[in-house]
Formats: sequence, structure tokens, C-alpha cells
Amino acid sequence: MGLPLLDCFLNSNGTALAQGAPLPVRFGAWMWGCGMNPDRWNPTTEGGGYELSVELQALDRELGTGAKLREQVSILSDFDVKLDGRPNFPHTAGLMGTLTGSLPVADYTVPAPTLDTIIAAEIGGLTRFRSLEMSCTGNPNQSYSFESQGVANAPEISPMAMYARVFGPEFADPNAGPFTPDPRLMIRQSVLSVVKDDRDRLLQRVGTHDKQRLEQYFTSVRQLEQQLDILLEGPPDLESCSKAPTPGQETLGTEVGESMSTNLLMADLLSFALACDQTRVFSMMFSDRISGLRQPGSSSQHHQLTHDEPLDPEIGYQPEATEFVFASMEAWADFVERLAATPEGDGTLLDNCLVLGHSDVSLAKVHGITGVPMMIAGSAGGALKPGVHVRGATSPTTRVGLTIQQAMGLNTESWGTRSMEATQPVSEIVA
Repeated sequence: MGLPLLDCFLNSNGTALAQGAPLPVRFGAWMWGCGMNPDRWNPTTEGGGYELSVELQALDRELGTGAKLREQVSILSDFDVKLDGRPNFPHTAGLMGTLTGSLPVADYTVPAPTLDTIIAAEIGGLTRFRSLEMSCTGNPNQSYSFESQGVANAPEISPMAMYARVFGPEFADPNAGPFTPDPRLMIRQSVLSVVKDDRDRLLQRVGTHDKQRLEQYFTSVRQLEQQLDILLEGPPDLESCSKAPTPGQETLGTEVGESMSTNLLMADLLSFALACDQTRVFSMMFSDRISGLRQPGSSSQHHQLTHDEPLDPEIGYQPEATEFVFASMEAWADFVERLAATPEGDGTLLDNCLVLGHSDVSLAKVHGITGVPMMIAGSAGGALKPGVHVRGATSPTTRVGLTIQQAMGLNTESWGTRSMEATQPVSEIVA
């Protein structure tokens, strides 16, 4: 079982490891599908202390430190995907242009490795997992992490499976056939029970502050196990409770509340994996590029609404489709807030992360790829300045990808092809 970075592992200032090596910096990508309403999402002011737009109000929440979440998130607007005369393959051209730096030659094709796999190739070999991919869509075949066309990194769609993967046994007899850890048995026995003797010895050896950190960490692990344990229980035996009629066919995870719950549990699990340096690269898909999210009791999906729902003439946007924009931003805030709540060194886990939040389009109704929405949370160990709004003035989205690669320590001077080639990082967010 991995441990977080304790005081005894760090230098006297809590800014580096005891041997002088810097704290690990992590990269992650978080995607939501079907974009936003540009006039309601893009902030009206630039620079630090930008004014939050109506669709970014989720970032106004207060962190445990008293600071605002918005101070940890930079907004990148008015960055475009350049087509160079090629077709705008709906929900594909914008996504691939932003994540690979190149345009697809056909719909649903991948022209080059995605940004997360580029970074994982450089830093992924330093940890137990080269990268961790997660999804809230309930469909393991939906991925946007690609090594190349046809080589996708399938995401974990179940918090149970994610738990078993991160906390499960690392060794199985190769002669015993396929091995799958049983999360029911793992959770009810608890990984904490397995390491009890080692834990007790460690608690006797560390200082007061580290002892408090460890107790908090072990308590958090057990609370997460208890949350997952609840998911294993059957319905309560209540007199007025009866089985509901079988609903129509549905895809696991497409109800928006279910996706938001999965997002929170995955964020909890990921925070443990990152804090224990099990991985330094991750990706999360909150909703697919053709977002299948739906409201409880409704068969109308987010993507369908972006095209079929008429604009309300009085308010100027699609009210039902916009509800999913609000939900997506709440889920993004939940995810980032969980990283910000995890202490590390003299700051938080988020301080040593760079998380790119992005969508595949701007206005989904017209498959817009001008002004593709992007956000960066965290400061990458001090390489970036958080809490800034930058307008890209129609420059390519690859400038953001180039900035990310350089902040993560890659020796990259340019990135992208043709009009998408970027040679200048977004200097406004570089520390």
C-alpha cells in the first residue's frame, strides 16, 4: 500500500524530497462533450482576477484554505482548430486537432498520439502505472487516449474496478490462469487490515505531524472503502418498497447524476494514486464527444438536444441543453477541488498537477471549432501561473498543448502540423 509524501520524506521546507529531488509533477486531462455557449462561458475580462461568466459559476466555490477555486483555474478562450480546407468532421476534428496537433483525414480517425500519451512516454515509466484512464460514460469502448489509430487506452468505467486495480494484489501466480481481484472481498477485509502490523510500526517511528497525516490518510482510505461497500449492498427491506417496472434499454452511466457520482469516486481514488506516486499521468472522460448524458426519466440525450432543441428567443440559448453545461462545470469543479483538498509538501496535490479541462467543440449546435473551450488547473509545481484568463486571438489550440509539454519538462520547441503548428507557448500563464 502506497503512502503520501510525509514530512520525513521531504526537505525542511517541504518543497522537495529529502534527497533534493523535486516533488513529482503530474499531468491529467479531463474532457466533457458538446461544448458550451460561448457568450455565456467565456469571461468578459482578461488576466488575473477575471470575472466569472454565468456558465463558470461552479468555480466560485470556496476551498478549505479559504481561497476560491477560480484562483487555481486558468481559462483559455478564443483558441481555434485550423482546418486548412479539410472537412470539419463533427466532434472529431476539434478534439483531434486539440489533442494531437493534427487534423484527421476521415471521421473518427486519430492522426497522431494524443497529448496524454506523449507525456506518459516521457514520465510514465517512473511509476507503477504508466497512466490511468477513467470514464464516467459506462462504456469502456469510448476513449480519447490514443497511442495511434486503432491503439486506444481503454478507460476504467467502474470505481470498483479502479479500486481493485490501484489497491489490489500486485502479484498473481502465472500458472493459476486469469486472475481478477474480487473487490467485494478486498473492501470487506480492507487493505488497511492487511498492512496493520506495518502501519503500527510506522506510526511509532514518525513525528507528530506525520502521525496526524497518516491517521488522516488511513481514515480517508477506509471512508472510501465504506463508500464503495455501500454500492455492493442490495436495496433496504422496506415495506413500501417494490421493484419498479423494467425501464427501457439504457447505457450504464448516462444519467447525469450517476456520471457526477462516478466522477467524484474516481477523483477520490485518483487522489490516492497520485499522492502515493502510483502514476503521474491520467485522463478522465466525463462525457463522450457525442455526449449521451440525459436527465432522470428522460430519453433525450445532451447531444440530441444541442441539435434538436430550438433556441429560446427570449434568452438566446437552448435551456435544456445548457443544463448539461452547468452539470459538466460542476463535475469539473468537483474533480479539481478533490485534488486541491489533498495536502502535499508545503501545499496541495493540485499545486503539483497540471490538469487540462477541454471539450471537443465550442457551440455544439453548429459543431463549432473556433474558440474551443479549455481550462488549466494547478501550477505544475510552479511552472505555471494559475487563475488567469487568456484570449487566444484565434491562434491554434496547439499553443496550449505546446505550453503543457514545456511545463511538464518535455524538450518540445514546436508542436502540430500545417496551420496547427505552434512555436509560441501561452506566455501569460507561464511562471
